[in-house]
Amino acid sequence: MQVTEAVANGLKRELQVVIPKGDLDQRFSARIDNLKDTMQIKGFRKGKVPATHIKKVYGRSIMAEVLQETLNESSQKAITDRNERPAFQPKIDLTEDKEEIEKLFSGQSDLAFKMSFEVLPQIALTDFSTLKLERDVVEVSDEDVDKGVKELAERGTKFEVEADRTASDGDQVTIDFVGKINGEAFEGGTGTDMPVVLGRGGFIPGFEDGLKGAKSGDQRKIEATFPEAYPEKKLAGQKAEFDSVVKSVAKAIVPAVDDEFAKSLGLEDVTRLKDVIKAQISGQYEQLSRNKLKRQLLDQLDKAHTFELPETLVTNEFDGIWKQITDGLEKSGKTFESEGKTEASAREEYRKIAERRVRLGLVIGEVGDKNKIQVTQDELRRSLMEQVRRFPGQEQMVYDFYDKNPGALTELRAPIFEDKVVDHIVALAKPIDRTVTKDDLLKSAAADDNETA
Repeated sequence: MQVTEAVANGLKRELQVVIPKGDLDQRFSARIDNLKDTMQIKGFRKGKVPATHIKKVYGRSIMAEVLQETLNESSQKAITDRNERPAFQPKIDLTEDKEEIEKLFSGQSDLAFKMSFEVLPQIALTDFSTLKLERDVVEVSDEDVDKGVKELAERGTKFEVEADRTASDGDQVTIDFVGKINGEAFEGGTGTDMPVVLGRGGFIPGFEDGLKGAKSGDQRKIEATFPEAYPEKKLAGQKAEFDSVVKSVAKAIVPAVDDEFAKSLGLEDVTRLKDVIKAQISGQYEQLSRNKLKRQLLDQLDKAHTFELPETLVTNEFDGIWKQITDGLEKSGKTFESEGKTEASAREEYRKIAERRVRLGLVIGEVGDKNKIQVTQDELRRSLMEQVRRFPGQEQMVYDFYDKNPGALTELRAPIFEDKVVDHIVALAKPIDRTVTKDDLLKSAAADDNETA
C-alpha cells in the first residue's frame, strides 16, 4: 500500500492511497479458495466446484466484496500508521470513470482513492487550579420545610361534594361547557364533566372567576380572553364566551400533617417526613448550585482555550442549531424580524454558539482522554433505566430502541462523560463556597436559563 500526503493545510488532510493490483489479486484468489471448499452449485459436489467456474459465475460480486474490504482496511491503516486523529469519518473518493471501474473489477487496475478529512487540533490545556470559581450554598430553612410538607399534603387533597355549597377558592367545580367566539363554537372549546379547582389558575384568565359563587345546577355564561401567547394561534388574544352548567361543587379536604399522614407515605412519623423533605429541598438547591457552577466553569474554559476548530464539526453543529431555531420560528409563526434580528445577525450569533460548543466539546474530550475518564456500564445502565421509567408501560419498546440504535446509547453516554469531566476539573479548581439566599440562587438560575434559551 502506498500513501501520499496531498494536502496538509491547518487541520485539513488529503491522502492519496494506492493498493497494487497484485495485492487485490491475492485477496481475490484467497477468497475464491475459501469459497470453493464450502460452496454448493448444482452439477458439482460440495467442495469440488472449480475455481474457474466460481470466477465466471460470482467473480464480479466477489471482487466487489474484496474491494470494499480492502478499502475499509487500507483507509483505517493509513490513518493509524500516520497517528492521525480524524475529527470525523473521512470522505473517500473513488474514480467514477466507467472504463477504470471495469478495469478495477477485472483485476487490471490498482485500487486508488483519495481520503479527505480534518484532524483534531492539538490542545494545550490550561492549569485548572488557576480557575476562579464560586459555589453557591443555601441553607434549608424551617419555613422551606414546612412549605414543602404543606404542598405534599395538598397533593393528597380529596374533594367531597356538598349539595348546597357555594363555590369559592379551593373548591372543585364540575361543569359541562361550550365555548364560543363571536357566537360560533370553536374546536376544542367543549367539555363534559370537567373538574375545575378554583384558584389554581389552570384555565385561561377569567374562566375560574366566572365560577365563583356558583352552586350545583347553576347555568353561567363566562367571559374570558385567551392570552396573546396562547399556543393555538387561532385563539390567541380572542375573547370567548363559555355557556356552562355547574354539575357539582365539592369542598377540599386536605389531610392533616401528623404521624398517620407520615405513615401513609411509608415513613415513621412527622419528624422523619420533615427530614426527607429537607433532604429533597437541599438536593434541589445543590442541583441548581451545581448547574450554575458548571456554567461558570464552561465560560472560563471557553475563554482559556484558543485553537483552530475543525470546520466540518462547526458546520454540522451550526446546521443542527439553525434547523432547531428556524423550525421553532415557523411553528410559532414568528420571524427573525419580529424577534428584533436579521437573518444575517442571527446566523452570526448562532455560529458563535456552534463554535463555543465544539471548542468546549474538544476540551472536555481532551481532559477525559488524558485522565482516562470513562463511563462505566453501571452508569450507562442507570441512565438507561431513567429513560425507561419515563415511559411506563412501554419499557420493552424503549429497551429495543436503545438496543438497535448504538447512536442513541452514545447520546446517553455523552452527558455522563461530560459531568464526570466537569467534576474532575472542579475538584482541581477548588471553588470557594459562598452562602446565598434561596431567592438569590433561584434568580441567578433563572437568568442562566434565559441566557442559554
